[in-house]
Amino acid sequence: MSMSRAGSSGTAALERAGAETVKRAVQLDVACRFQESLVCYQEGIDLLLQVVKDEAKKHRYRQKISEYMTRAEDIKKHIEKEKQDGKYHKQIRIEENATGFGYEKLFHEYLTEIVSEVWVEDPYIRQVHQAIKGPCKVKTIHLLTSCDEGSRSEQRIALEGIQQSLSNYGVTLSIEFSSSIHDREIRFNNGWMIKIGRGLDYFKKPQGRFSIGYCDLDLRPCHETTVDVFHTKHTKQM
Repeated sequence: MSMSRAGSSGTAALERAGAETVKRAVQLDVACRFQESLVCYQEGIDLLLQVVKDEAKKHRYRQKISEYMTRAEDIKKHIEKEKQDGKYHKQIRIEENATGFGYEKLFHEYLTEIVSEVWVEDPYIRQVHQAIKGPCKVKTIHLLTSCDEGSRSEQRIALEGIQQSLSNYGVTLSIEFSSSIHDREIRFNNGWMIKIGRGLDYFKKPQGRFSIGYCDLDLRPCHETTVDVFHTKHTKQM
């Protein structure tokens, strides 16, 4: 294959990928799923900008790209206004057996440098893998959960172990138990609140200690659930 034909093939692939991505962006836009739509617009625009470098394609896409850029900027402003007004809402749907949804992916965007305090409410905190990893400036974590009547002592030992480990890094973990808790949510003192339908334990059990996903939660299959992300100026008062 000649270099010119290879280049033409590559441009055609970029053109198809870009067109499909902006088509998806428009569909999400119409459905008012603005956060997802913005991501698709940005990815599609990047792909089409590479196509525009081809002189033969420049005229066809220049106007369209300009329109997509304008719409993406409008969506970005809309999202920022929702954040400022405390009305932001993003929903993530995790399909059955989906992978790539470890805690770091879900929370990293919202654990900004100003986060120093976290509230975790989940009636079923049982597993070690439910601890959040990664360096951050969090100094206090408030955990509200229920007692595991089947193995209460084991649960307390595990939580106290995490409590001691966190204290070694200057993080205070306060633990409270409630028999009536039913909410499943995580709140940060920068205004973000995350609600997970199944709570933090949305991962399926690994097949064994040597199976893919035993240590890396991004590789572990998930149960079907929905994650809702909100932004409010009054997190501590909720």
